[in-house]
Amino acid sequence: MTPTRIYVAIPAMDELHDLPLTLQDLAAQQVRVPFEVHVCVNQPETYWEDDQNRLVCIHNQELLSFLKTYSALPVQVLDYASPGKGWKGKNFGVGWARKMLFENILKSANPEDLIISLDADTRIKQGYLQSIADNFVAHPEWPAIAVPYYHPLTGDEARDRAVLRYEFYMRNYAINLLRIGSPYGFTAIGSAIAMRTSALRKIGGITPLKSGEDFYLMQKMRKMAVVGLYNEECVYPAARYSTRVAFGTGPAMMKGSEGNWDSYPIFAQSCFESIAESYNLLPQLYLQDVHTDFLDFLQVGAKTEVSLWQSIRQNVKDLPHFIQAFHEKADGLRILQFVRRQHKNDHAKESSTLYENLSSWIPETIPSWWNPELPFEQLSLEQMNDIRNLLFHYENELRKKIDDYKYYSYFCSLKNTVFKT
Repeated sequence: MTPTRIYVAIPAMDELHDLPLTLQDLAAQQVRVPFEVHVCVNQPETYWEDDQNRLVCIHNQELLSFLKTYSALPVQVLDYASPGKGWKGKNFGVGWARKMLFENILKSANPEDLIISLDADTRIKQGYLQSIADNFVAHPEWPAIAVPYYHPLTGDEARDRAVLRYEFYMRNYAINLLRIGSPYGFTAIGSAIAMRTSALRKIGGITPLKSGEDFYLMQKMRKMAVVGLYNEECVYPAARYSTRVAFGTGPAMMKGSEGNWDSYPIFAQSCFESIAESYNLLPQLYLQDVHTDFLDFLQVGAKTEVSLWQSIRQNVKDLPHFIQAFHEKADGLRILQFVRRQHKNDHAKESSTLYENLSSWIPETIPSWWNPELPFEQLSLEQMNDIRNLLFHYENELRKKIDDYKYYSYFCSLKNTVFKT
């Protein structure tokens, strides 16, 4: 079904420098579908009384003034920044900004319309909006798309090293999940999500968390139906330090620039072996309990002495529905928790681990200069970027080729699996 309108949703706090560039990209779009832009300028109300953050309020007022006179394309502005209109109490942050944007859009959007989530510092090429629209038309079963991303380098070596190292973490993790056929083999980034308005309504909207709202949004979408993993055009988020959220690109770069990458490790393939084994055993698990480290981990997490799998068996009518129920329990959060636990026993150098992974996956592309014994800090910026590009292209190949994990055909036989607008 062809969308009748595209809505672009952009949260903005202290973005007077970057948002005009993003709007410039939107104004230059070559798109056949009408679109409109919604911007939520926001900050906590307490910032007005906080000397440390008052400058954010002033910049937000300047941004609101800019948007009032902006004429290159229509922009609907949600003002959660002017005196008396800021976030109050515990309800604040980018999660709440996205929630307000989405709810405002849903008031007038038709079921076949699309929402494209961007950030104020994200650049896009001229064909981005049309590529999203075409992709949804070609795949009526998709409720959402996890769009490929690529952080442009800034010219600041410390910042560029930090964002490249962060991409190593994200892409290595996603590739490992894609290779074992996980239904959660995607990276959820707030500026790299597109969705159907009907799908957003069906899952009850976004949960306005202070951090990770994009992760949980896409996880809910995936539990409803197969999400798209590939798009011809990608997004280009800015690489910048930030403490506005608890985790994500900005905080990772902040920690990483201080030499702390503990929260963003390079996982070995062995960390995913038990998950892959568990997927292969699902037909057997449907008949009787079997044990793997991952299955036992899920059982312990259920905090019940009753067999988690027996409980599921009693409430499903066949193997396809059992598999669907399994993956709702063994979701992206539980997978990440398990992989982190497995990683605690891995004491190999991270550079060696990434080298071994890539040598296993795409040995013909490994550059001759790469010495796996050298830590990332001793590689040149150009060499780190070359590694990032290897990961980027390989991940995109997998995104493009994979329809879904090996049990995709089971899901397609279920009425509730193929999403219809």
